[in-house]
This record gives sequence, C-alpha cells and structure tokens, in this order.
Amino acid sequence: MRLTVTSSEQRLLIRGYADGVLRVGDRQITTPVALSATEVHGTLQAQEPTALTEAELASVFEAQPEVVIIGWARGQFFLPAAQRRWFLERRIGLELMDLGAACRTFNVLVADDRRVIGLLFPR
Repeated sequence: MRLTVTSSEQRLLIRGYADGVLRVGDRQITTPVALSATEVHGTLQAQEPTALTEAELASVFEAQPEVVIIGWARGQFFLPAAQRRWFLERRIGLELMDLGAACRTFNVLVADDRRVIGLLFPR
C-alpha cells in the first residue's frame, strides 16, 4: 500500500509498506526497526515483538515517548505481561497492531506532533 503525507517540516513519515519492505522517507527498510518522528533509532535485534528485551528498549524508554506502537507484518499478536509491565511502569502508552495499521497510526500521531515511537517488524 502506498501512503502519502506532505509536510513542510522535517519529519520522518512512513511513505509505504509492502512485501516485507517499509519505505521511510527515501529509505527502504527490510529489518525490524525503531523510529520516531525525527530519526530512525536503529535496527532491532529481536525478529518478532515477543522477543524484545528490556535492554534492547533502553533507548526507546530514554526518549520518553507518549506512546509506543508495535506493528508486525504477521498480524495479531500479544505481548507477555512482563513486557507490557515495562511500558506501564514508565507510564508509556502501548499499542499493538498489524503493520499496516501501525504505519497509518504512526503517521497520524507524527502529524499531530505527538511523541511516538514505532517498533515495526516488516517480515
């Protein structure tokens, strides 16, 4: 699916996603990634959301986002209670959704100047 949002400011927006590829700005990303409105924070070591570790998310927590969106191309999923607790203890909202919904929601929140981080798993 192709997504197009225009903005006069320098914000990272997800311009499209399909077949294991995210298009963020002019970059094509095929690996799990953390991104915010202003930067790609880097590739995630975890290959699926349930494999995320608290240590791997340290930079996400340091950024103090209002909400973290986790999107996975393989559809619906649930995080174990221990992982959900990491966000709850830090008062960070957490949304889990399929990749398409995550991309659209991320763009809407970025356009609304919200402090959002997307943890996106395109495969």
